[in-house]
Amino acid sequence: MKKVVSFIRHSHPELYRALLFVIAITVVVGIFPKQGKFRYEFQNLKGKPWFHEDLIAPFDFAIKKTAEELANEKAGILKNFKPYFKVDTKMLKVKKEELMSLMEQKWDEWKGKAAKQRTIEVINDVLDTIYTKGIIEPADVIENRPIDYSINVLNENVAVERDLVDFFTLNGAYTYAQKRLNTTANIDAKFASGVLEKLIDHSILYDKATSDKIQKQAIEEISPSRDIILKDQAIVSKGELVDLKKYQILQSLKSEYDGQSVGTGSYLLILIGQLLIVSLCLSVLIAFLAFFRKDIFQDNTKITLILLLVILQVSMANLAINYQSFSIYILPFCILPIIIRSFFDTRVALFVHLVTVLIIAFMAPNRFEFAFIELLGGMVAIFSIVNMRNRSQIFISSVIIFLTYCVAFTGITIIQEGGVDVLTWFDYAWFGVSATLTLFSYPLIFIFEKIFGLTSDVSLLELSDTNGKLLRELAYRAPGTFQHSLQVANLAEDAIFSIGGNALLVRTGALYHDIGKMEMPMYFIENQSNGINPHDEMSFDESATIIIGHVIKGIEIAKKHKLPEQIIDFIRTHHGTTLTSYFYRSFQKAFPNEEIDEAKFHYPGPIPFSKETAVLMMADSVEAASRSLKKYDAETIDNLVERIIDFQISQNQFVNADVTFRDINTIKKIFKKKLMNVYHVRVEYPR
Repeated sequence: MKKVVSFIRHSHPELYRALLFVIAITVVVGIFPKQGKFRYEFQNLKGKPWFHEDLIAPFDFAIKKTAEELANEKAGILKNFKPYFKVDTKMLKVKKEELMSLMEQKWDEWKGKAAKQRTIEVINDVLDTIYTKGIIEPADVIENRPIDYSINVLNENVAVERDLVDFFTLNGAYTYAQKRLNTTANIDAKFASGVLEKLIDHSILYDKATSDKIQKQAIEEISPSRDIILKDQAIVSKGELVDLKKYQILQSLKSEYDGQSVGTGSYLLILIGQLLIVSLCLSVLIAFLAFFRKDIFQDNTKITLILLLVILQVSMANLAINYQSFSIYILPFCILPIIIRSFFDTRVALFVHLVTVLIIAFMAPNRFEFAFIELLGGMVAIFSIVNMRNRSQIFISSVIIFLTYCVAFTGITIIQEGGVDVLTWFDYAWFGVSATLTLFSYPLIFIFEKIFGLTSDVSLLELSDTNGKLLRELAYRAPGTFQHSLQVANLAEDAIFSIGGNALLVRTGALYHDIGKMEMPMYFIENQSNGINPHDEMSFDESATIIIGHVIKGIEIAKKHKLPEQIIDFIRTHHGTTLTSYFYRSFQKAFPNEEIDEAKFHYPGPIPFSKETAVLMMADSVEAASRSLKKYDAETIDNLVERIIDFQISQNQFVNADVTFRDINTIKKIFKKKLMNVYHVRVEYPR
């Protein structure tokens, strides 16, 4: 028990890392849909032989109609649909009541009561005829239709199909009334015509609500399937050509298979399978970091960020799969490699994206197509920002991602369909939205920086701007130190680029590594322009204390200005645990018999612990020492670089840094070449 407690007490980082791994697996598996997946990829087999084993129907299922078939059926319904009109059954009664009112108002009594009664009878007879046949209301649905076009007429909720020729129009009804009145004896036709004109109105009215309802119902009743495949029925045999009919059967089987609910036994098996797949994928990712990026693997904050981004991407994909109103391709999966690349290197970004796409592919429809398109898009995204130097690169990256998506999708569609007829602008619109959403990577990078305390390339770009407030202050208060920092930045950047590392990080760190000298700039020789050296009036140990103090002062200034920890690390480590050699030796010479407290002459450290901090330490020492050379030629520069770096190696300053002897030899060559260019040294050619 004590051993267990002791192990737990001394293994917090490892246990936390393992817990993160387990949580990530659990969350991702929890997100996965608990359904079986159709095992065959056949989207590119249309018109080609079936190369899998014979496929037998595992259960009864219906053959779904194609989108084209459903669209044709819908178009047929819309084309043949007969609109609904309704009869205003009360209109005749209302018009007859209006007739009596008009006769009372307009009839002159001197014309006689008998003539009045006769006129009423004739007009009533005409109204009966007109309204029995009906006067149809003009409507868009019957405009320009032939006279034999049929409509449905609702009368007391009973629909009767009738042709347009069976009805009066308003003009037709009036013409008929005029004709009747003119051929009827013993009646004042002119008077009766004036009365009838006020009594003729539409009685067959367009019923839009009923028409739309019936039409919608007819469309909804379209059967999504046309035939049934029975269990154990042969679907396709190995080597058999996958024609359009077979292809549609396969699509129907896949759709039915993916949508089936599973029983308890199958659910557990599916769960086990998902656990195995997700565990394997994430294990490969963790193994990659453990073997090739130990600095990330040992940093639980960075592991947390990477696993969180993977989980967010899987959650995003699951959202699109559950809500099928939009395509999965609308989602900005390329945000992941862009964010990862902003904090880490290209290899990490590519590997994390690869693992994430493989996991999501098990959820996505058309797995191969999805994986192919997204992997290409992610690779291009990484390549497009491999050396990010300005914000516009994210916009350029977005455009390149969109073009890559379009080309890849077009190529796959041509292979699968044998042409481009099925392509529509809407297919590419999804990719356009996805590429546009990729622009949100910029604010997300800022958010993750603040949450996890990491430093992205975007922030490093801003910090490396020499017009920034702190660097401008350094240039003003300690101009010599500022120029020294620029030279160190140039040396270190070229060196780290050659051996592999974060060139932007080391450049930024170099610009800030000596900011502590702003406090007392005249105590550092590069800022002494008047020939006065304050150290001449001080003891050697006091001078050493001031020189060493610029590291502590630099850390304080950096924290005050809220510089990232990664930049502060360069300030801490750029002298490691070395001696202030000049003052130490001067003290020895001046006081040979006195015991020396070496701690007063040692920098506090720590020693460099990464390629970047190690390269900066070398570049800082070499550049500073090069200023004291009395003669600049290939030999003196060669000896200087070799002596300084070999001394640092002998002092074990690089034992914690991931640099090899090959790296160090490369760094020496670059320093020598750069310094010869700086001091305009000509290479001597043999005579």
